[in-house]
Amino acid sequence: MRHSSLEIDERRTRKMLLGIFYFCAVAMASITAYALYVSIGEYLKTGRVVIGEVLVNTEFPIHGVSKLVTYLMIVSVVGWYCVTKLGGEKVRNIPESLKLVLQLVVLAIAVISLYEFIYNFVIWGSLITDDAMKGILKLDSINMPYPNPKTPWNLVFATKMSLAALIISAHGFYIMSKPRKLDVVDT
Repeated sequence: MRHSSLEIDERRTRKMLLGIFYFCAVAMASITAYALYVSIGEYLKTGRVVIGEVLVNTEFPIHGVSKLVTYLMIVSVVGWYCVTKLGGEKVRNIPESLKLVLQLVVLAIAVISLYEFIYNFVIWGSLITDDAMKGILKLDSINMPYPNPKTPWNLVFATKMSLAALIISAHGFYIMSKPRKLDVVDT
């Protein structure tokens, strides 16, 4: 039994997407595990932790190269894209009522992500400007003691991850909102 070149190409593409997805999943899990390990150690030592700070302060693989938070943002978005390419057609076959509920949830997440991205970016920019006026330049160590002063968020981390959430949710909404392609039947 011979397979057409289209079937072979589709199989190769699927294997490639699966490989990239698994790479992204392992990278996300590794980065998260590392951050949890270091953050727990910091909390046990100091009684305080800044969410995301370890990912912003860790450059990988060598000093002067990208930070772990950047890698986490990228593999999150790329992993999501692979998932949608692998299973996007299945979403089109779900009942319209369920699809509508999912679209509303994803739209709400997109709106919240947009707000959080803009909020974090504006706060970060304002605090950078305030520090610059004082002659201080500490871009990566600025954090926001909100919503809980005991666990502030690093603004680089919050901004990059809210941007990733915005991209993912907007893409998810787009994928679910695309009209179904009608199969053309030859008669």
